[in-house]
Amino acid sequence: MDLTRSLSDIVALVAGLVAVLAPFFWADAQAAAQPLLILGALLVVSALWSVLGAGGAGSWVTAAFGALLFVAPWAFGFDGDSASAWTAWITGAVTVIVGLLVVLQVRGRTTVTA
Repeated sequence: MDLTRSLSDIVALVAGLVAVLAPFFWADAQAAAQPLLILGALLVVSALWSVLGAGGAGSWVTAAFGALLFVAPWAFGFDGDSASAWTAWITGAVTVIVGLLVVLQVRGRTTVTA
């Protein structure tokens, strides 16, 4: 079990849960509810799948969901609602950074050992 990979999956899981729970607690924009719920749920499922050891969708997919979450405020027009937008930006950025760091670490290990 790779500790870096499992930690990144847990971070992605927490970020997805934050995005899913945001419309119920602090994100008031109607336009933000669906994107945060759907993209957060996809992130949660992807991270859970990977944490449970079922092969996982991979760090690229996690980073892609994070990127979609990051651009959601502009794409769906809720960039004016600061709570919703900042939730999407922070959770998306964290997920992209963690996903890409794992990809780079795995790629660095395979080139060194090959």
